[in-house]
Formats: sequence, structure tokens, C-alpha cells
Amino acid sequence: MKKTLLILGFLCCVITSSKAQVVGVEVGDIAPEIDLPDTKGNNVVLSSFRGELVLVDFWASWCGPCTKEHPELIKLYNAYPDKFGIYSVSMDTKKPLWLAAIAKQKLPWTQVSDLKYWKSPVVADYMLQSVPLNFLIDKNGIILAKNIHGNALNEMVKSLLEKK
Repeated sequence: MKKTLLILGFLCCVITSSKAQVVGVEVGDIAPEIDLPDTKGNNVVLSSFRGELVLVDFWASWCGPCTKEHPELIKLYNAYPDKFGIYSVSMDTKKPLWLAAIAKQKLPWTQVSDLKYWKSPVVADYMLQSVPLNFLIDKNGIILAKNIHGNALNEMVKSLLEKK
């Protein structure tokens, strides 16, 4: 009888712990925190976006595919004011180039960077190997999609925000 209770208790613990959410970069994980300075040097934490759908977008001014995607992101951002945010993390190392790219493309959302390129702790936290890379995160900080672009991103955001 004691063995049976012990086994049941162990199984209960295993089942309960396997459903616990972890901080990570897979769909269903809690997105790792990011705390980096914006264009004016003020730190902005990713968790300040809790309560809204947010796209964490890793990019760089020298990345052609990244800058090519920005016009579509601007449309998407403008379509859902107060419901959808973008938190862009630049992989640039030269602040003037980063700021010039933001100004040239008229990017209205939060832009952060520590200007350390691949030596940033965020690179390890998000297992970043190349840009562009993004993560769609729900209002509770849970990753809903990873590396989603174009029409797939537009449709997912639309379905999540218009079903309310």
C-alpha cells in the first residue's frame, strides 16, 4: 500500500511539473525578459508590454530582408493601435547607422539595442543565430509563434485581435 501511494505521489509530481511553463524560446514558453536602452538611452523592458500582443523583432540596419519587411510591419502596427506593439531589438554596433535606419524608414515603435552585436546577453537568451528573427508574444508573455513573417504574421495578428 505504501509503495502504491509513493508511486502515485511521484506520478502526480511528474505530471504536474511537466505542465509548468518555462522561460525559453519555443512556442508555449514564457519569453525571456529583455531590458535594453532605447534610442534616447532609457531602458525599456519587454515585460512593460504585458497586456497587449507584441512582436519582438530582431533586426539590423545592414540586413536587407529586415528592412524590406518594415513597410508591412508599419501597416500592421498602424492597423491595431493600443492592441499590438512591436519591440525591435537592433543588432547594430554603430548608433548613427541604427538611428539613421529608424529615421529613414520612419519606424514608430519601440527600438532598443545595447550595440554589442552578437555579444549581447539577449543573443544567448533568444538563441539568436541570424536576423531577421521574431517572436509573437501574447498579453501574458507567452510565445505564440516564432519566425513568422508576411501574410502568416498578418493573418495571425488579425485573428488574435479581431476575435475579441
